[in-house]
Amino acid sequence: MGIIAWIIIGLLAGAIAKALMPGKDPGGIIITMLIGVAGGLLGGWLGKVIFGVDSIDGFFEISTWIAAIVGSLILLALYRVVTGNRHSHRHA
Repeated sequence: MGIIAWIIIGLLAGAIAKALMPGKDPGGIIITMLIGVAGGLLGGWLGKVIFGVDSIDGFFEISTWIAAIVGSLILLALYRVVTGNRHSHRHA
């Protein structure tokens, strides 16, 4: 897949991950896209390591989308843990 396809998948997978994990996030659309693209890569790698399958086959393959969404959920949870503490302590 090309870089444009990864950006589109990343944007959509990141948005789906945010919809599945409701709550306040300190990131905007760029962070969502980066989390989604990195999540797709993470999900594809985990699919290969854990299940021995090539889960990143093509743009319209369901395995690509599942891998991207699962990876995005993992990274979004980690992002919230890392940035949550920084944004909750505000000085008056």
